[in-house]
Amino acid sequence: MEGAGVLTGGGYDALTVWEQIRVPLIVPLLRMSVFICLIMSVMLFVERVYMAIVIALVKLLRMKPEKRYKWEPMKDDIELGNSTYPMVLVQIPMYNEREVYQLSIGAACGLSWPSDRIIIQVLDDSTDQTIKDLVELECQRWASKGINIKYEIRDNRNGYKAGALKEGMKHSYVKQCDFVAIFDADFQPEPDFLWRTIPFLVHNPDIGLVQARWKFVNSDECLMTRMQEMSLDYHFIVEQEVGSSTYAFFGFNGTAGVWRISALNEAGGWKDRTTVEDMDLAVRASLKGWKFVYVGSLKVKNELPSTFKAYRNQQHRWSCGPANLFRKMVVEIVRNKKVTTWKKVHVIYSFFLVRKVIAHIVTFVFYCVVLPATVLVPEVTVPKWGAVYIPSVITILNAVGTPRSFHLMVFWILFENVMSMLRTKATFIGLLEAGRVNEWIVTEKLGDAMKAKAATKMPKKSKLWVGERLHLLELGVGGYLFVCGCYDVVFGKNHYFIYLFTQAIAFFIAGFGYVGTFVANS
Repeated sequence: MEGAGVLTGGGYDALTVWEQIRVPLIVPLLRMSVFICLIMSVMLFVERVYMAIVIALVKLLRMKPEKRYKWEPMKDDIELGNSTYPMVLVQIPMYNEREVYQLSIGAACGLSWPSDRIIIQVLDDSTDQTIKDLVELECQRWASKGINIKYEIRDNRNGYKAGALKEGMKHSYVKQCDFVAIFDADFQPEPDFLWRTIPFLVHNPDIGLVQARWKFVNSDECLMTRMQEMSLDYHFIVEQEVGSSTYAFFGFNGTAGVWRISALNEAGGWKDRTTVEDMDLAVRASLKGWKFVYVGSLKVKNELPSTFKAYRNQQHRWSCGPANLFRKMVVEIVRNKKVTTWKKVHVIYSFFLVRKVIAHIVTFVFYCVVLPATVLVPEVTVPKWGAVYIPSVITILNAVGTPRSFHLMVFWILFENVMSMLRTKATFIGLLEAGRVNEWIVTEKLGDAMKAKAATKMPKKSKLWVGERLHLLELGVGGYLFVCGCYDVVFGKNHYFIYLFTQAIAFFIAGFGYVGTFVANS
C-alpha cells in the first residue's frame, strides 16, 4: 500500500506540474503553433490551387510546347549531308551499377541520330574493379559495332556526380559538340529521344534545356513504389508543366534532359556545393536568362527505389539539397538584374519556399505534432477548414495526376506523413548547413536480374536486422500519436482518434522497416 501511495503521489505531482504550466505556457505556445501552421497550410493550398488552374488552362487551350516554341523536324540536306545535324554528346554517369549498366548503355547506343554526329560518354566512378571491367567491356562491345563510345574514368570521386559530369566536359572531343543529353544509369531513352528534343534547341536560340518526363518501369512492384509514382507524377504533370508554361523555368531533374552546352558553360558549369547539382545548374542558367522547355509527352523509362533504405537515402538528398541551395542562392537571386521581378518571386517563393521548405515542414509539424497535441490541450482548437478541408483539397489535387491510384489515396496520405518527418529533418539540416548536409549516397537500383534472383531465392535475415531496419524516430512519433489517440478516445470529443490510430500504425510499420521490397542486407 505504501508503494501505491508513492506512485499516486508521484502521479499527483506530475499532474499538478502539468496543470500549473498548461494554461500560462503550453496553451499560448500551442495556439501560436496552430496559427503558424494554418498560415503555412494556406500558402501551400493557394500554391496547389494556382497550379491546378494553370494546368487546366494548359489542357483547355492545348498549349503544347511544339505550339509555344518553334519546332520543325530535322531534315536531310543533300549538299551538306550530316553536317546539318548538330553534334550531340550523351553522358551516362554511373557508380557501381552492376544491375543496370547494360540497359543504360544499350539504350544510349540505340538512340537514332547520324552516327558521325553523336558521341556516347560513359563516366564510370565505380570503386568495384569487377564492375569497372564489366562496364569497359560493354563499351568495347558497342565500339566494335561502330558506335562512337568513350569510356572515361578518374582517379577520385570528388564532387560525386557533379564532379564526374564536370570532368567529362573537359575532354577535347566535347568541344565539337553543341548539345549534351544526360541519362542516369537506370534510364532507358527511346530511340527517337533526340529527334523530339533537339529541334527545340536548334530552332529556339534562347532555350537552354529540354526536359522529358520519367516513366517508371517498376511502379507496380510494391505499395511503396505506387506511392512514389503518385508523388512524382504530380511533380512532372503539374509542377514541371506549370514552370515550363508560365515562367519557362523549372528544376532540372538531373537526367532525361538535353542541355545547350553554351548555356551550361555560361551558367558556370557543374558545381558540387550541394547534393542537387542539377537544380543548382538550372537556377544559375535561369538567372542568366535561359529558358527551359518541359516535354511531358516524351517519357523515359527508369526505375524507382524499391527498398525503404534506398528511398530514405534518396529523400534525404532530395529534401536537404534544395533547402541548402536556397540558403546559398537566395541573395544572389534577389540581386539578379537579368530576369524579371515576377520570375524572381516565383523562384524564391513558389519554387523554393513553398514547395521545398514549407510543404515538408507543415506536413509533419502540423499533422503529426501540433494537431495531435490539441487533443491533450482542449483549450486549443483547430478550425475544421484547416484540419479537414484544406488537406482534403490538396490531397485530391495531388491524386489527379495518377488516376489509376486514386483508390490508394488514404495510403498515400499516411505514407507521405511518415516520410515528411525525414524530409523535415533533412530540410532543417540543409537550411542550417549542419550534419549530413553534403552526404551523397547513390540510390540503389535492383534491376531485372536482381529482382529475378530475389524472387527465386529467399533472402537470409541480416545479422544487423535491428540496426538496418529499426527506425527509432518513426517508432517514437508512432508512440506519441498512439497515446494522443488513446487520450482522445477517453476524453476527446472531435474523433481525431480515427486518424491518430491509423497514422500511428503507419509510423510503426515504417519504424519496424516493413515498407517496400525486402532484399537481404538492404
